[in-house]
Amino acid sequence: MSITDQVREPSSKAKAPDTKQFALPPLKAKDFDRTGKMGSNISIAFEGLWANRLRSMLTALGIFIGVAAVIAAIILTQGVSASITNSITSLGTNVITVASGASSNGAARGPAASVSATSTTPSITATDAKLITKVPDVTGITPVIAVSEQAIYGNQNWNTRVQGVMPVYQNIQNWTLSEGIWYTESDEQAAKTVALIGPTVANNLFSATGDDPLGKSIRIGSQVFRVGGVLTAKGGNSDDIIYVPFATAQNRLKNSTYVDQILVQVDDSSNINQVQKDITSILEKSHHIAVGAADDFNLTNSTQLLQTASTFTSTLTLLLVSVAGISLTVGGIGIMNIMIVSVTERTREIGIRISIGAQRGDIRNQFLIEALVLSLAGGIIGMLLGLLIGYAGDAAIKLPFVVSATTLLMPFAISATIGVIFGLYPAIRASRLDPIDALRSA
Repeated sequence: MSITDQVREPSSKAKAPDTKQFALPPLKAKDFDRTGKMGSNISIAFEGLWANRLRSMLTALGIFIGVAAVIAAIILTQGVSASITNSITSLGTNVITVASGASSNGAARGPAASVSATSTTPSITATDAKLITKVPDVTGITPVIAVSEQAIYGNQNWNTRVQGVMPVYQNIQNWTLSEGIWYTESDEQAAKTVALIGPTVANNLFSATGDDPLGKSIRIGSQVFRVGGVLTAKGGNSDDIIYVPFATAQNRLKNSTYVDQILVQVDDSSNINQVQKDITSILEKSHHIAVGAADDFNLTNSTQLLQTASTFTSTLTLLLVSVAGISLTVGGIGIMNIMIVSVTERTREIGIRISIGAQRGDIRNQFLIEALVLSLAGGIIGMLLGLLIGYAGDAAIKLPFVVSATTLLMPFAISATIGVIFGLYPAIRASRLDPIDALRSA
């Protein structure tokens, strides 16, 4: 064997170097998971937030307030929308409302709204109602006079709306009575001082004494009326009303030849458009409206009123949500600022994780998850507070409490979006740190 071969051939008797003193501790399964699995990133994110829980709670406060404001605003406007819709649909889809004022003024009128006072010049009279009865497909018609008066019984008093309507109004509005009977056509012709009171009026005038309202005398303004019946509850402002014969209201309460509205019932909703055209033609002739001139009256039906109400509530919702959105934006900026501070404080931790094998994507995901957790936590708690505020608000102003699936899902979508948008920059910044510089600066 040559000397060269002897040098190249490893000696079987040579002692292997002891590498244990130079080896790094073996990675455990837990450590391996933390550098490569989303579940471990979530765990690390929660640990980081819990270590600074007071700061985390204060950071989520902006999202919490913003989401609560958005949910409360949506619930309240949905309650308003439901209340208006219920009032309008109670008219039926086959009812036309004739009121004073040109239709171009954009004012939505109808029994669902207060007609005690309008800014338009009165132009509609009971004579117009008689002319409209000649229109084909009209099955019921009544002029309406509305005033605001104080009702008094004994020592109790209550300010309410009083409307003078003809007996057919009961069928047009689908009213029923919990006790008593509706006044008759003979009562209308004789202008009897009989009154039908709503449940709200009955409760405020008679609950203190416990008297049965039926047959009792109450004072409306300066006139004394006998209670002929109590209306069945419909809910909302519909229950705060007193109905009296039209002739009685015209002679004793308002003393005017003009009326606030005329309600026209059509035999079928499919004939609504044609009947409206016929009514317009008759009233233009009666009021001597020149061709091309603006009418001094306007006609609306339930569908048009619903469209107007929907536009109003949608605009109101958009306005309130936009204002609340400012709070959400401020909350998102707060999350971004705190996450940037967190990245700076944890530079050493980031450097160590990268140096032992963590991918930059893992670092990014960790901080992104922290931002998401902060925003989602604020969103969930904000949703609960928003529901509570919305419920209390609806109850206070006697609106239906309406919560849709969209309302419940919205906080999660909003919170997640804010978490991603405002947490992405700090997360990317953390993932791009150089491990050597990170360890050196720490």
